[in-house]
Amino acid sequence: MNNILKWFINLCAVWIILAYVIGYFWPEVFLWFSRGKWMTWALALVMLCMGLSLKISDFKDLFSQPKCVVLAALSQYTVMPLAGWLIAILLKLPPELAVGFIIVATCPGGMASNLIAYIGRANLSLSVVSTAISTVLGIFMTPLLTKLLAGSYVAVDVWAMLLNVAEMVLLPVSLGVFINWKFSGFVRSLGQSGAVISTICVTLVSGAGIAPAIVAPGGRESVLSCAGVMLLAATMLHGCGFGLGYFLGRVFGYDKAISKAIACETGMQNGGLAVTLARNNFPMYMPMICLPSVFCSIMQSAIGGVLASIWRITSSDKSDKREER
Repeated sequence: MNNILKWFINLCAVWIILAYVIGYFWPEVFLWFSRGKWMTWALALVMLCMGLSLKISDFKDLFSQPKCVVLAALSQYTVMPLAGWLIAILLKLPPELAVGFIIVATCPGGMASNLIAYIGRANLSLSVVSTAISTVLGIFMTPLLTKLLAGSYVAVDVWAMLLNVAEMVLLPVSLGVFINWKFSGFVRSLGQSGAVISTICVTLVSGAGIAPAIVAPGGRESVLSCAGVMLLAATMLHGCGFGLGYFLGRVFGYDKAISKAIACETGMQNGGLAVTLARNNFPMYMPMICLPSVFCSIMQSAIGGVLASIWRITSSDKSDKREER
C-alpha cells in the first residue's frame, strides 16, 4: 500500500495536467468545485498538511545555512515577479491575462518544488525550508508585489488580498506546525496521508481553475485563442526562474545540490494558490484571469520534470548524491 501511495504522490504533476485536460473537455466534472468556498478550503487544507510536515527543529537549517535560504527567498521574490511583469508587457497581454500572470509570478513556491528537488537530487532540506519560508513571506509579499506590478492594469485591494492569503496560508500552516509540535506521535501515525490529501486537493483546484472558463459563452474558443501566447509566456517565466535560480546559486559559490534547490524554489510557483487568489480578489475578470495559472502549472511541471530527469541522470558528484533520501 505504501508503494502505491508513494507512486500516486510522485505522479502529482501528471494528475494536475490530467485535471486540466478533463476540465477542458468535460468541465462539468470540476465545475461544482469552483463554486462557493471549496477552492479556498482545499488550499487551506493543503497548507495545513504542509504545516504538519514541518517541525520546529527543521527551521534550525536557517541558522546552519542562512545565506542560501536568504538567497532562495530573494530569488523567489525578485526574479519571478520582475520576469512576470516584463513578459506581460513584452507580449502585450490583455489586462485579465496580465493580472492573472503577475499573480502567478508573485506567489510563493509550491510543494511540487520539493518533489522536483527530490527527483533531481537537489538539497532537499534547503528546498523544504525555502518552501516554508517563501510561503510565510508570501502572506505579505504576494499582495504587495501584485499591487506594485499589476496596479497599472486594475485596482488592487492589498488589505483584502492579505487577509485572503492569511486565511489560506498563515493560519493553516501555523496550525499544522503546532499540531506536529504537540502531537508528533499522531502526526507520524498519519504516514503519507497528508501528501495524498494535498495531491487530491491540488488536482481538484487545478481542474476547477479551467472549468468556469470553458462553460462561459465562447469560453472554449477564448481559451484556444490565448493558448499560444500563454504557453509562450509560461515557458519564458518558468524557464527564466529555473535558469536564473541555478545561475545565482553557482555565482554565489554554492554546490550543484544547493543551486538546484534554489532553481526549484525559484522556478516552481504555487499555481493552486494563484488560481484561488485570482478568483477571490478579481471576480470582475473571471474566468479568464485563472487561465495563466493553468498554463503556468502545465509548463512548470513539464520544465521541472525534464530538468529533474536530466539532473538525476547526470548527477555523479557526492554533493548531489548525499541529498537523495
